[in-house]
Amino acid sequence: MQTKDRGADVRINKSVETSLLSALPSVDELLKGPDGSQWLASFPRAIVVQAVRDIIAEQRNRILAGEEPDISSPALSLCISAAIQKRSSFSLLPVINATGIVLHTNLGRAVLSEGAVNNVIAVSRGYSNLEYDLDTGKRGKRHSHTTRILRQLTGAEDALIVNNNAAAVFLSLTSIAKDREVIVSRGELVEIGGSFRVPDVMTASGAVLREIGTTNKTHLHDYRRAINEKTGLILKVHQSNYKITGFTEDVSIEQLAALGKEHGIPVMYDLGSGCLIDLKRYGIHREPSLKEIMKSGADLVAFSGDKLLGGPQGGIIVGRQDLVEKIRKNPLSRAVRVDKMTIAAFEATLMDYLDPEKALQSIPVLRMLFQPLETIRARARKIAVQLRRQVVGADITLIKDSSKAGGGSLPETEFETYAVSVDPKHMSVNELEARLRTGPKPIIARIKENALLLDARTIQDQDIKELIRIVSSALRP
Repeated sequence: MQTKDRGADVRINKSVETSLLSALPSVDELLKGPDGSQWLASFPRAIVVQAVRDIIAEQRNRILAGEEPDISSPALSLCISAAIQKRSSFSLLPVINATGIVLHTNLGRAVLSEGAVNNVIAVSRGYSNLEYDLDTGKRGKRHSHTTRILRQLTGAEDALIVNNNAAAVFLSLTSIAKDREVIVSRGELVEIGGSFRVPDVMTASGAVLREIGTTNKTHLHDYRRAINEKTGLILKVHQSNYKITGFTEDVSIEQLAALGKEHGIPVMYDLGSGCLIDLKRYGIHREPSLKEIMKSGADLVAFSGDKLLGGPQGGIIVGRQDLVEKIRKNPLSRAVRVDKMTIAAFEATLMDYLDPEKALQSIPVLRMLFQPLETIRARARKIAVQLRRQVVGADITLIKDSSKAGGGSLPETEFETYAVSVDPKHMSVNELEARLRTGPKPIIARIKENALLLDARTIQDQDIKELIRIVSSALRP
């Protein structure tokens, strides 16, 4: 009897399966229906067709797997509409950074100033004098828009901007020291994000690495002994994203500059996170300003634009005019040049630095890093109070914590901060984090001691209202 019943069940399931498969509409039927006409009128045909195909295939696979999905017209239309919306949405989205990490590499690093954003919009909306000299009526150079102000801010003779600091270092090495030796301390053969290693980029540039000293100690006499007729460059790499402590010693850029001049060898400083203001007033003594470096006698300096400078992604090269011009004339410089939007953002950002006090307020990176602790506390308290009014399924507390600059900048510095701790009662903290991360306006937070932290240092004032709404909604069971 049991065997007979099982056989009957199989026959019944097979019959249901056949019926369901037969009831599935074709792609053409759905496209010609009223919903299909509306989809095609509102969205690109390729997206609509692919969404319809995918939903039909998904339902067919569920039927073949023994399920009985709802394949009625309203249910299918709902699924297809959701698929179309997902496929037609942008992948690159604005997010709310509640991690407290100001230069979060995964979240786009530096937030641009209002002036930079407005200048990008103004320049991008129509035509511009990107490579047109308005005074002469002849062809101009795109670098001229930022060279003047970089010279003024750094004291360098010339300047060039390429698409990132890795490109700046590579282009400098291949232009100045191809087939020649470059002297570098073993303690400065660093690796940064994306497995970018100084030895590897040097090999790719055609320069020959001449490694000197030890991991923890390098002396001036190590550099002096390494100089020979094949030496093309002395390279110093700033410890911007790491720190060696203990029994250590290195050679200052001032000493290297003097040694380079003595032997007629250019000295380059890969500064990593370039900073245009003096941070000593904030107790940060290991991050020199660009003016300090140029006064030290360095011939070339390379640094990032989207880190402590607070601008768009770019690699900035400043230094001696003859060396920068040689780099500029390298055919590879065209391959790594920046576009009009980047130049527009850089020019506006750099203009703010003409008034350092204004820069501290107008450039978001500087404002977030060096804002008064009480300002952060007030913002966190505002968020906590509003969340408590709207949320019953979680413990909301205001806590003191610490945050980082991020982006490989100021690795030894911790910034006191205030955060809102959210301890959900009806779900795990990991589920809450996932809900916030995958919502229409993603909120990126961090988990600490089984609670979700919303660090007020990086939460923008204009995002608070939306953050409250999203967090409150995510906490509903």
